[in-house]
Amino acid sequence: MQDEIIRSVGEGRDTLALLPTGGGKSITYQVPALAKEGLALVITPLISLMTDQVDRLKKLGIKAVAIHSGLSRFEVDVALDNCIYGDYKLLYLSPERLGTELFLSRLDNINVNLIAVDEAHCISQWGYDFRPSYLRIAEIRDRLPGVPVLALTATATPEVVDDIQDKLRFSKHNVIRQTFERKNLAYVVRQTEDKASSLLRILNKQQGSGIVYARSRKRVEEIAALLLKNGISAGYYHAGLDVRKRTGLQHEWMHDKLRIMVATNAFGMGIDKENVRLVVHYELPNSPEAYFQEAGRAGRDGRKAYAVLLYHPSDHQSLEKAHTLRFPDVEMIRRVYQALGNFYQIIPGSGKGQAFNFNLKDFCSKFGFHTLAAYHALKHLERSGYIELTDEINLPSRIHFRITRDDLYKFQVANDRFDAVIRLILRTYPGLFSEFGRIDEETLAKKAKVRTGLIIQVLENLRNLGVIYYLKPQSNPQIIFTSERLENQSLLFPEKSYQQRKEAEKKRMNVMWHYASSDTRCRSQQLLLYFGEKDPFRCGQCDVCLRKHETGLSQYEADKIIHIIYETLKQGPVDQQELIELTHSDPSKAATIISYLTDRGFIAIRKGKVQMINPKTVQGEFF
Repeated sequence: MQDEIIRSVGEGRDTLALLPTGGGKSITYQVPALAKEGLALVITPLISLMTDQVDRLKKLGIKAVAIHSGLSRFEVDVALDNCIYGDYKLLYLSPERLGTELFLSRLDNINVNLIAVDEAHCISQWGYDFRPSYLRIAEIRDRLPGVPVLALTATATPEVVDDIQDKLRFSKHNVIRQTFERKNLAYVVRQTEDKASSLLRILNKQQGSGIVYARSRKRVEEIAALLLKNGISAGYYHAGLDVRKRTGLQHEWMHDKLRIMVATNAFGMGIDKENVRLVVHYELPNSPEAYFQEAGRAGRDGRKAYAVLLYHPSDHQSLEKAHTLRFPDVEMIRRVYQALGNFYQIIPGSGKGQAFNFNLKDFCSKFGFHTLAAYHALKHLERSGYIELTDEINLPSRIHFRITRDDLYKFQVANDRFDAVIRLILRTYPGLFSEFGRIDEETLAKKAKVRTGLIIQVLENLRNLGVIYYLKPQSNPQIIFTSERLENQSLLFPEKSYQQRKEAEKKRMNVMWHYASSDTRCRSQQLLLYFGEKDPFRCGQCDVCLRKHETGLSQYEADKIIHIIYETLKQGPVDQQELIELTHSDPSKAATIISYLTDRGFIAIRKGKVQMINPKTVQGEFF
């Protein structure tokens, strides 16, 4: 569908593209950006994804830049100048930056040829990850008349599909949809009393790279230890780990030095590893959207892969408990908001647009909040438009030369003790005169064969002498006050919208529970129907389809033959031999199903012709 999407945008039409995880969304806005004068404005909440894409584009010689809340005002200023004067082709922007004065004051001078909205479901209050900052995109459209919008998502129900187009002010509804069906991905649910033993059996049976998802950091570490104890190469990943350790583990897994990554849902966004053969969910996800996206990280190379969900009936109680935690009472939300203002010493009436590094553990420790309760209170404050809570920002050190090349040469001649390090920086990291560039002090130290501390000291000296801007690494999430701090009585949480969100999440949770606990409908069909696909086919490879029917055939084979017989006999009686041939299956299997339906009174054979007794009864029983 990429070609059709690119042509639609190229013709100036607002377009909503529904592509499954791994479906190649990024090329659908990168190609139009390169094909036209100006640049594409790409709005995405995934900071790690935008920085990865910018790095890849630069390696291809394409000028791109990312602006998000982790950058200093001066870094943003330099980046926006480059977008106006520097022939840049893609500007990645986090949604909370849309309303900032600095961005808006420069927008009119940027030649924007396309607005691309990644994770577009975030604009819908009916979506599973609503973010109020996305609503500002419609205001941006007023500043950029005639510029088409390309909205992209991998997870949207029919209701959300319509809402996205309305919220983004599409001139005309225009959806290009690729089926979410993954023909190479087999969905499996294993109901088990002992998940640990089941996991070991699965990993020993199915070879290749894999991901095991669990809900808590503690469980993730326990599972990784279990796998290592049983001789399975594994690492673990969650937001509580040191950034350098997480990056190292991810690198090992990406390069097949670790076979299995055990992780919370913090792992996966922007991960583009093609040869993942297996994704196992140790516990029930909160929603079909989350499950579909995480399971979809398996089999991106088109080869056979498996998405396995381990299920125990008690998991439903765990989901119920988690749902209760996700919806704290309004008084709790108010207390967290006031504590947040006190934490950063923001007086009422001020603070709008300010961003602060945020450590949830420190915050909860200071004010005595339960960590999960405080986190979900913050998410409700975000959905209500009072704050933004960003994902963790993993920014390495950055530098930018403050002086021209000529002045730098004069400085090197006059200060030869800095000359070797400056030449090393210039050789290792090009482009530092026009923009901030990411550097690694350890890499520089290894090349110079000196201690890392010495490199840091030299960089700090160059900063103090006014030669470079030198910014240290940063890894915390950030809290951004999207409005001035309010007094307690001014905080509004409309009961109706709060209840609607609660009920919508409960509905998604129940769909997920039904998916796990039922065994009568093809797993792939269940997911595709949820996302609005009409009359999806059985996959023929999930645990439901492969389960033995009482005739001895697989459930998939039996249902397929029964469906053909039903559709044929609706038109009237048919000769038995002709009916067998019409099934396009093994004659003995077709005959077995005809006998099965005859014995149970669904069909009858009279004078050599087969006829249906009661079509409604057959439909109710089988379809």
